[in-house]
Amino acid sequence: MSVYVITGASKGIGFGFVKNISEDPKNLVVGLVRDKAGTEKKVAAELGDRSNVHILHGDLTSYASLKQAAADTTTIVGERGIDYLVANGAFLSQFDAYDPIGALGDKVEELEDVASKLFKTNVVGNIHLFNLFLPLVMKGKVKKVIAISSGHADLDWMNNNEIEVSSLYAASKAALNVIVAKFNAQYKKDGVLFFSISPGVVEVGHYDNVTPEQIQGLMAFMGKIKAFAPHFKGSVPVDEAIRTVRSLWERASIETGYAGAFVSQFGNKQWM
Repeated sequence: MSVYVITGASKGIGFGFVKNISEDPKNLVVGLVRDKAGTEKKVAAELGDRSNVHILHGDLTSYASLKQAAADTTTIVGERGIDYLVANGAFLSQFDAYDPIGALGDKVEELEDVASKLFKTNVVGNIHLFNLFLPLVMKGKVKKVIAISSGHADLDWMNNNEIEVSSLYAASKAALNVIVAKFNAQYKKDGVLFFSISPGVVEVGHYDNVTPEQIQGLMAFMGKIKAFAPHFKGSVPVDEAIRTVRSLWERASIETGYAGAFVSQFGNKQWM
């Protein structure tokens, strides 16, 4: 049996993790979400009565809520601790998703607001998450902390393929990767594996409501992806992405070189 804590568990990949992992009744899954009541209804409707799933309120922009979530998790898991802490929750900005950074310069207030929210959620929120839940991770048998990152944060990929979009989001994920590496630098000696995984392009509805103007930016981005990865056929279903990512984090270890690493779902720098 393994114990998992997963942030951003209300939808997308996060809910996919909860669904997939809790299929084994021996696993215990704690999902952190902003909308506890809504997610509990979703779990009941889609997963049925799974006694090994617990949904707690936990907002990455609120230290107090994360502290309470850590206390509530302690009550649930007891001395078993946590085997896997999965930092999946994130703010995905639409503001910079389709335009190059130079096109955002005149939107001063919005740029500053979005950048601040991205950093507070994707970086500072995860610093608090790691610090608050690390005592439970230290009690666990597996001792793995996985941050769900993005290939957008890879400098070589950006520069070699002239990827112009998602500038602020990419910066926040790059900063998250640094934070993960810093935690690794401190806790590797204690046997805790910290590393970052990009799950690839997953079909979670991010592009359902794009405008005609945004479609132009999206198509340009997709064209560059195709040039970078001719084999790329489009977004993969959530279930497929979950299996690939879980397979990686289960086999990854400090001994095999993953400590502090930032890798794709394939365990390398192949982002697609």
